[in-house]
Amino acid sequence: MPTRWADNDHYGHVNNVTYYSYFDTAVNGWLIDATGTDIRELPAIGVVAQTSCKFLGSLSFPDRLRVGLRIARLGRSSISYELAIFREDGDVLELAATGTFVHVYVDDVTRKPVEIPAVIRAAAETVVKLDPTA
Repeated sequence: MPTRWADNDHYGHVNNVTYYSYFDTAVNGWLIDATGTDIRELPAIGVVAQTSCKFLGSLSFPDRLRVGLRIARLGRSSISYELAIFREDGDVLELAATGTFVHVYVDDVTRKPVEIPAVIRAAAETVVKLDPTA
């Protein structure tokens, strides 16, 4: 994904809050691609219950980014993602940030927790972290 002109702050680097937008875009973009469905039309929606970010390097417009994700925990009604944002520099990837992102699935009307929709669970099972010590 590209950085955008508006991502830079007064100091000339991507503002810290923008990293959370990259996480959100990566997770939801992956969900749409992996499930082949419009996730907005499911009877349950994923609301963000928790996020964190550890900043390791600076980004700036017009950097190109690559965001990796894996699932650290796949629960009954929640998914915990681990993400890494890399700056592409030719063939080299430079780690800029790592973070977590937790979706809790709720009924789209009542907003009460429900089971993860089957189509999302099936996709999530393909990227669950296999080694719990990693």
